[in-house]
Amino acid sequence: MTTYDRIGATYNHTRRPDRRIAVEIHEALGDARTVINVGAGAGSYEPPQTVLAVEPSAVMIAQRPAGSARALQASAESIPIADDSADAAMALLTVHHWTNLEAGIGELLRISRQRVVIFTWDQAVFRRFWLLAEYLPEVAEFVDAHAVPIDRLIALLGGARIETVPIPYDCTDGFGAAFWRRPEAYLDPEVRAGISMLAQTGEEVLRPGLARLSSDLSSGVWHDRHADLLDRETLDVGYRLLVADL
Repeated sequence: MTTYDRIGATYNHTRRPDRRIAVEIHEALGDARTVINVGAGAGSYEPPQTVLAVEPSAVMIAQRPAGSARALQASAESIPIADDSADAAMALLTVHHWTNLEAGIGELLRISRQRVVIFTWDQAVFRRFWLLAEYLPEVAEFVDAHAVPIDRLIALLGGARIETVPIPYDCTDGFGAAFWRRPEAYLDPEVRAGISMLAQTGEEVLRPGLARLSSDLSSGVWHDRHADLLDRETLDVGYRLLVADL
């Protein structure tokens, strides 16, 4: 059973693709006419030219919308398709779940003719996010153990350019730091269920920190402490696109 077979059942409720992030991902793919989405989940951010989605979780595959690209149930580390099968391969918020990073990146390079695009985060930046720094240090430790250093990814890709992806305050895709200006969202169990770092840490561990957050929201302490965020439209919370031309 994969991680998302356990935690992914409500994924489509809170993880709706954000159109602004979609634009950045699709621009990073350039003029690729065919794309393979590896670690595809429920199909977020797949461009129209996607020809195959590779996903190990049957739970996630079942949530893919009608008319989306054909899904192949397989792991990123061993994709049973031919070399150079598409112009580009993309892997979005998935590499931290892979059991063998070197094998997975090797497969991306093998199946792509022109370009590999990876959406991930820089843990050095992400760790300063207020939710982790002030309320959930246990989650920060969990993410430290699972995050993949940007430099390591670039080395495995044989070089890549880095593009910063600022997160809009009203982001529709409820990943880890999407609610940086909407702190009350983290008190919603359904929202937490769609964020792997919270779902995998577990409610018992989260409870004390979330209680402090709830109290600080009720008293106005959070808003006083983070007044600088309240008028911001976007924030760099560490999310990055890596684009490797082959």
